[in-house]
Amino acid sequence: MKHNNVLPNQHFRKDWQLHVKTWFDQPGKKKSRRVARIQKAAQLAPRPVDGLLRPAVRGQTVKYNMKLRAGRGFTLEELKAAGIRRKEARSIGVSVDHRRKNRSVEGLESNVQRLKEYGARLIVFPKKANKPKKGDANAETVASATQLRGLIAPIVQSVDQDTERPIGDKPTVHAYAMLRKARSDKKLKGIREARAKAAAEEEKAKK
Repeated sequence: MKHNNVLPNQHFRKDWQLHVKTWFDQPGKKKSRRVARIQKAAQLAPRPVDGLLRPAVRGQTVKYNMKLRAGRGFTLEELKAAGIRRKEARSIGVSVDHRRKNRSVEGLESNVQRLKEYGARLIVFPKKANKPKKGDANAETVASATQLRGLIAPIVQSVDQDTERPIGDKPTVHAYAMLRKARSDKKLKGIREARAKAAAEEEKAKK
């Protein structure tokens, strides 16, 4: 116990039944969530259940920037490099964020590659089956298409490629020790000169 506070002596003996938290609705809630997932998938069909494709971005601050996570949307520069128009992106399930900026070439290239891989697997259903437009899938592909239930493109964490390597022969000069010695010599210069002068005078007096 710290400080001069009242000792804890609560009396929870009246109507304790009203304060007990129960979880009897757990099986029912589980079923409700499952039914809601099935309904959502049916509404989105034939689009993926996961929703829109998201970019792989770095977390903010030094604490989290070593990890990749899903971002809000692809930048206009990434869409341009992948050959996707800004207004076309949302119609084919690609999220767009006009505020985000590319700070590195590596991040830009990885997200462009992500868009190209998505485009290679994409099946675009024609609005009118009898009048397909350029880029729309044919009738056979449309008939064989199934709804994707898992993640569209899982984000894989980059593996550290740093390996141990020899740094060469043992250094003959140690910079730290040399700097410390120089600092010490500068500090004790006057004292040493005074000692040497006193020793010289003492030798002269003896003669």
